[in-house]
Amino acid sequence: MSLIVQKFGGTSVADTEKIRAAARKAIRAQKAGHRVVMVVSAMGKNTDTLLDLASQISDEPPAREMDMLLSTGEQVSVALVAMAIHSMGSQAVSLTGGQIGLKTDNSFSKARIQSIDTGRIERLLDAGNIVVAAGFQGIDDDLNITTLGRGGSDTTAVALAAVLGADACEINTDVDGVYTTDPRLLAEARRVDVISYDEMLELASLGAGVMHSRSIEFAKKFEVPIHVRSSFSDQDGTMIVAQPESETAPVSGAALTRDEARVTVLGVPDVPGMSQKIFSAIAAQKVAVDMVVQNVGTSGKADVSFTVAGGELKKTLTALEGILDSLGADGVTHDDQVSKVSVVGLGMAHQKAVAASMFRALAEADVNIHMITTSEIKISCLVPRDQANQALRAVHEAFSLDQRPSDAKTWNEIKASNAKEADVADVVARLQNDALEALTLTDISIVPAQARVTLDGVPDQVGVAADMFEQIGEAGIFVDMIVQGYDGEDGSTSVSFTVEQADLDSAEKVAREICGKHSMRDVRGASGITKLSVSGIGLRSHTQVGTVLFEQLANAGINVEMIATSELQVNVVIQSDQAGDAAARLKQAFSEALN
Repeated sequence: MSLIVQKFGGTSVADTEKIRAAARKAIRAQKAGHRVVMVVSAMGKNTDTLLDLASQISDEPPAREMDMLLSTGEQVSVALVAMAIHSMGSQAVSLTGGQIGLKTDNSFSKARIQSIDTGRIERLLDAGNIVVAAGFQGIDDDLNITTLGRGGSDTTAVALAAVLGADACEINTDVDGVYTTDPRLLAEARRVDVISYDEMLELASLGAGVMHSRSIEFAKKFEVPIHVRSSFSDQDGTMIVAQPESETAPVSGAALTRDEARVTVLGVPDVPGMSQKIFSAIAAQKVAVDMVVQNVGTSGKADVSFTVAGGELKKTLTALEGILDSLGADGVTHDDQVSKVSVVGLGMAHQKAVAASMFRALAEADVNIHMITTSEIKISCLVPRDQANQALRAVHEAFSLDQRPSDAKTWNEIKASNAKEADVADVVARLQNDALEALTLTDISIVPAQARVTLDGVPDQVGVAADMFEQIGEAGIFVDMIVQGYDGEDGSTSVSFTVEQADLDSAEKVAREICGKHSMRDVRGASGITKLSVSGIGLRSHTQVGTVLFEQLANAGINVEMIATSELQVNVVIQSDQAGDAAARLKQAFSEALN
């Protein structure tokens, strides 16, 4: 018999009627011939109520006791769901995280799964039961109850699907699938039939609230198909799998992260170790950094710009104040009235002019761009917050995301065209590792024979980025990394991009034409550089990756000329004669994580 894992979030079990609806859905699946494991979250606002109770008792309750308290929410839900199934004439057994054998480390409130003993679940399924498992929780080696943090029930569901060898993991929620953007912001947003793990990871990191990044990381790592669908109907939703919906569409989704803040450290000495000092100080305050832009320095100094969540700005500035003198930096500027608009798509890795199309769409909507970062499958622009919605609409329209691509495939079509035997032995071997959520790096690579061009004094005006990259594209020059940050002079910006070394002369020629057209200060070109990339699963949730990378480069006396980050990669530009040493050091430092 096939096995499915069905996850029901808090809104899907918010009251007794919804609990009965969830129970009916599980019973129908069992009667259709499936063995069924349900993973259930706490009812509705139950967790918020428990948090409020704790705050009335103590300003700083012990983390262990908070996990003990919060875990009770799921225990209520699973018991009620099991009761509902029994009342409808079927068999069910409810289990806590500890009872399903989900073992974690001892990091209270943000525990990571180490292993799952499936013996008890298998025996209950064999006896004809629907197993109702508590999401979000587990136990450590000392039998303390732990919780998994944000998105914990999704992570529990995908982890169980992996270790049980489930045919699919259904995420039943209050939306009927994944959309090309948030349908609450754009009515024309389209539900997609299929989206790839990589695309969904990027969208999840950008605030698409359908699923949390950790669960997608787990699904990609262990090849678990995820079906996102509505709790309140039997209509098919969206499959999250390895393949994209379309092979030709450059962009599959757009996202808006509204509450961002931009921070720029001005005049940082352009010597090894500076990035490591900056980001270590911020990490010590447990602040997550998002867009990171380090542009190419002038006169021995560079500027480092990055974004943080708006609510983290004060802590970030405090952290920087403590190291500013030791850095020898000129100062810090910030802007708390910005938002980030991004486009994501596997197809853009193989197509030119995607960035130029996005920049032109923003220009035509009269939206100014403050910062730019790119990766292989994502382009992000920082824009004024009061223009955020029109920026999202502009890029959504520019890439026709409201229309189904002509070559779009359904999940059944993708399965049929990629029919092959799964490497079960490989998956089982990886699942037996005693750290299921350990960082997994897929590659540490170098792209040699690169060159970069920097334009200084770029006017901070609408349409300049579009003009620049359209003209570069018309010259037939393929651009890889693009970074734009503040350069500290007269409110202007600087833009750097990388090209193949053979294209440097052509790129510089075009750049000088652009420089003259827009009255920029200067154009600088350089060859003999290499892009060093760390790629993997869990780069965002394992925040030490960037710290270790910068630390290793600093210890080797290797200067970082450019930085661009994404959910799947950390990219830096360094001198080519140091690339081999840098890659070797990183492979050694991350040896346990390399796949």
